Amino acid sequence: MTPRAIRVLFQKDWAASERRGLLAPDPRVRTLCRVLVSYPEVRHIVPDRISLDGTTDARTLDTVARFLERQQWLVKSVVIE
Repeated sequence: MTPRAIRVLFQKDWAASERRGLLAPDPRVRTLCRVLVSYPEVRHIVPDRISLDGTTDARTLDTVARFLERQQWLVKSVVIE
């Protein structure tokens, strides 16, 4: 199956390319990524996207998306693709 993805749109302060999104060196972002990779369905993380296995069910996608949306200091919105 085709991998699923969650695209992250960042708050204005974090949207600049030099901030590197989900790969930023900020300790809060690094902790966030550690939590994300604890999901076995997560394949990889790039600055603006989280790739998940194609077999990931909708509930897991929604759970990850809601978790990201609660990170209001970083995330403006998420799009499940």
